[in-house]
Amino acid sequence: MSLDPITLSVIQAGLQQVCDEMDLSFSRAAFSPVIAEANDRSDGIYSAVDGALIAQGAGGLPVFVGTMQYSTRVLIEMIAAGRAAAPQPDDIYIVNDPYLGGTHLMDVRFARPFYRDGEIFCWLSNTGHWPDIGGSVPGGFSASATAVEQEGLRLPPVRLFKQGVLDEELYAVICSNIRVPEQRIGDVKAQAAALMVGEERLTALLDRYGDAVVREAIGELRLRAAQQMRACIGAIPDGRYESVAWVDSDGVINEPLAIRLAITKSDNRLTFDFAGSSPPCAGPMNSVLATTLSSVYLAMRHIFPEVPISAGAFEPLNVITPEGTFLDAQYPRPVSGCAAEVSQRIAEAVFAALVGVLPDRVTAAPAGTSGNFALGGHDPDRDRDFVMYQLSGGGYGGNNDHDGLSNGCSTIGISKAPPVEIMEQAFPVLYRRYALREGSGGAGRHRGGFGLDYELELRRGDARASFVMDHGRFGPQGALGGGDGAPNEVTVWRGGKAHTPDHLSKEQDIPLAAGDRVRVRTPGGGGYGDPLTRDPALVLKDVRLGRYTADEARDLFGVIVDERGLTVDEAATEALRSAGA
Repeated sequence: MSLDPITLSVIQAGLQQVCDEMDLSFSRAAFSPVIAEANDRSDGIYSAVDGALIAQGAGGLPVFVGTMQYSTRVLIEMIAAGRAAAPQPDDIYIVNDPYLGGTHLMDVRFARPFYRDGEIFCWLSNTGHWPDIGGSVPGGFSASATAVEQEGLRLPPVRLFKQGVLDEELYAVICSNIRVPEQRIGDVKAQAAALMVGEERLTALLDRYGDAVVREAIGELRLRAAQQMRACIGAIPDGRYESVAWVDSDGVINEPLAIRLAITKSDNRLTFDFAGSSPPCAGPMNSVLATTLSSVYLAMRHIFPEVPISAGAFEPLNVITPEGTFLDAQYPRPVSGCAAEVSQRIAEAVFAALVGVLPDRVTAAPAGTSGNFALGGHDPDRDRDFVMYQLSGGGYGGNNDHDGLSNGCSTIGISKAPPVEIMEQAFPVLYRRYALREGSGGAGRHRGGFGLDYELELRRGDARASFVMDHGRFGPQGALGGGDGAPNEVTVWRGGKAHTPDHLSKEQDIPLAAGDRVRVRTPGGGGYGDPLTRDPALVLKDVRLGRYTADEARDLFGVIVDERGLTVDEAATEALRSAGA
């Protein structure tokens, strides 16, 4: 290598900074709370040759790490084959087709060719979650869709901006197929502006170090990422490791779906085989291949976070295409739950398979649901329609070192729930409750973190509520003897009467009137290790803080606590432990 280590590190940090500034620009300029506040977006730099990931923003959703490189690769291939228009400088393509390297329809990707001396040096791309993309229900999360057309408008790669100018005719077609179209222009311009910022910053980096030097650095960083991932995999003994994770249902047929995973370690490579998983399903919980692959990659990123984000990090990971299962969705299978829900079950399966051989690195299962809740209706006071999208956090799994984080973001990203104040200002809702869901963490030597407990009321007008969540039938898995976290719970009060969805975590088109309420209690994380080995002082602290009751402390951890919150009778406590209580 002709590059010295310092220059290589500076260029690596510079590429990362380009993506971070794109992320920041996107969020600050966007109109929709799901992007501006929740940061449900990502930006990156991709190879002009094969679309391989060069760099991605640290604040971008990890699930987009794999999908954007695949969608960029498909775009490059379609251009070469003449199935997509040839690019010009300042063009920006738009695409959300799940079967072309995507996720679900709400995740809309922009891609901009970056030119140097008349040639494409790389591609700049980003993804933003649009709060509505049409379809049968506001927000796009149709819990009972049986075809992708019911989920919204599907766009192949087409140029939305041609040489920097918005194609008004194409944009009019998009707006005529989505709800609240007057609000989309803010997100569209923010998404395009983020790519423009990336072009400016990347140009400055190349002007400073030279194209040849930066190109050499990109190649070296990819090589080193692959070497580092292989070194990390080397800590795993050769062998086969199996697990099963469950999806509550597909939203149409009320039966669980199995994700069966076998991981084989050999020659510092891992092979992931999902043979035996459930077949393609009728409802929207199918996962397209790009999302399935990306879910494996993000799980390994959780386990080995020190490996740089680069396509090289994925080279030692071989995922056998899960043909004939719901993890390899083909048109026209509905897929709205793939990125937000199924992806997290895939990651959970990876964690469950490897926690026994990597106990210091792998956690018990996290909450594993994005808590997708969409509410669409008309606000009579403002005389306008609205579409509100709420995502929510849950408990992280306990690990070898400490308890799980409470109300953390989902496994697939760092997106956070929008602030209550922003949601109440933007939509006709009032949050009656927003608190930790005490007692929801799975018991363990290190317990799981607690989920979220929120309740909101529709203040005025009429609306329709839809849910695509998961972990309502099964709580997040505990590890190495730890207990499972509490499952997701949804209750809707209509006219004062409580309603629980038949599928527990999935339902659509629930009519709401002013005064009706929705309560969601998200899962807690799984516990790690035998609960009877938990430090009694930590159990006492949890009881004093109201996280568990005295009865729960006795039943889950074998610790007796009196009414004043003091541990009593160590001999009795030890006897209870010995009895396996």
